[in-house]
Amino acid sequence: MIRLDLSSGPKWLDLGPGLRLHVLPVTTAIMVAARNDPVVEALPEGASKEEQALVMAKAVARRVVTGWEGVGDADGNPVPVTPEGIDALLDIWPVFEAFQTRCLAPHLMLDAEKNASAPSPNGTSAGATATAKPAKARARTARAARTGR
Repeated sequence: MIRLDLSSGPKWLDLGPGLRLHVLPVTTAIMVAARNDPVVEALPEGASKEEQALVMAKAVARRVVTGWEGVGDADGNPVPVTPEGIDALLDIWPVFEAFQTRCLAPHLMLDAEKNASAPSPNGTSAGATATAKPAKARARTARAARTGR
């Protein structure tokens, strides 16, 4: 079941002890813009799935993160949100994982679900391709002998 969250306002995401991000909702427009991000488009064709995931997550984060708490410079002074700061924050593995889980996963899971099986052309199984191998002739003969068919 798809659960629609009709609230379109930003929200706070807790990503770890003392770290919170203020994020806009991840909408279709955000995802399309992130896919067209120059850094995403510049990925080499042979880029690993891990590299693609990191680059895409950063592209989305640069569009949705509007504020944060618990992010500071080397001296512990709070720093403003910047694209470079967002990229540096997501280079920290636990933060990246938390961002993926709490911000992106609901959208990625839905995207993965729609790719589970291709729709049939006319809505029936007529367009589906068989995945099971046909029974061997000997098995069919034995089954016919047991059932009388």
